Amino acid sequence: MVPSPDTQKTVDANWTVLAAPINTLLQVAEQFGLDSESLLATAGLDATKLSIADHRFPVASYYRLFQSLADITNNPDIGLIVGRVTYLTGLNIQLYLSTVCRSFKDYLNLMPSQLQMRGDIGQIRVYRSGDLVELRWEPLLPETGRRRLYSDEMLSGSAGIFNSLCVRPVRVIRAEFTYSRPQDTGALEDTFGSNLHFDRPHSSLFFQREALSYPILKQNYQEGPDHERPFRDFFDGDDPADILLSSLKQSIVQYLPEGEVTIDKLANKLNISRRTLQRRLSDRHTNFLNILQEVRSKLALRYLSDNRLAITEIAFLLGYADQGSFSSAFKSWHGVSPRDYRRK
Repeated sequence: MVPSPDTQKTVDANWTVLAAPINTLLQVAEQFGLDSESLLATAGLDATKLSIADHRFPVASYYRLFQSLADITNNPDIGLIVGRVTYLTGLNIQLYLSTVCRSFKDYLNLMPSQLQMRGDIGQIRVYRSGDLVELRWEPLLPETGRRRLYSDEMLSGSAGIFNSLCVRPVRVIRAEFTYSRPQDTGALEDTFGSNLHFDRPHSSLFFQREALSYPILKQNYQEGPDHERPFRDFFDGDDPADILLSSLKQSIVQYLPEGEVTIDKLANKLNISRRTLQRRLSDRHTNFLNILQEVRSKLALRYLSDNRLAITEIAFLLGYADQGSFSSAFKSWHGVSPRDYRRK
């Protein structure tokens, strides 16, 4: 057995994760018949906080919990199993993202922001590699990049998401792993195919470059994921003849999860200059920041109506760096915090 990293010395004490990845580990532990309370105690985690989706836990505790699960089950494929559960439990937010992404490339642009919702674990970066696109897992703690359970979890969850996003499946053409070839590669081949390579500098998945243009599977826009108002009716009160405002607001919705929505980016999207966009908005007695705030405010109410979305997830969908920034903005719009609004 590879010794676990000395997390107390190597993990930044300020690094945290949200409850979701910890609850995922506990779901897997339950399927193996393990005692969750004992696992949590070993990891130094407070079980009473796990029902609070936006509570943050030390990353070191998350690593201890994951390692304990691997040690007790003695299952070399445990990372693949956890990755599958990560994918399945994230389907709700994937549904929302499918409403703002038009292509697989659009979705990849959102991945860095989306991974921040899990916590301070790492990021996936996209590289061009000939006719292929490489999605490389880059953990914050380098030691975890050399451990099979962590790499398998991240790549397995990613492969599940990618294969379900588009009308055409985005298939893994090649998979690379930092660890040595295990004796049994059956589960790895079931997950990633047979083109597997080990002892590589990075853990990565490779896809055909043409997949970048694959359209995202269109959802039923007659109703939202919680069977409430349809997404296309966010701005019913607007003048349908005002194509500029309609296009601007829809573009804002699309770009919000990327985290940085600027007037320059939106003007470029609309194929007009920044000055022209400012002038046309001024002609309508408004400005870009007012429109951005209006879109965020209406979307916030819409997302809060779905209790399956954590407030941290809503903050991500609205382009805020953290839950605190979103909560402050929401209170300035509606006079109460998002949590208090949801309790009404």
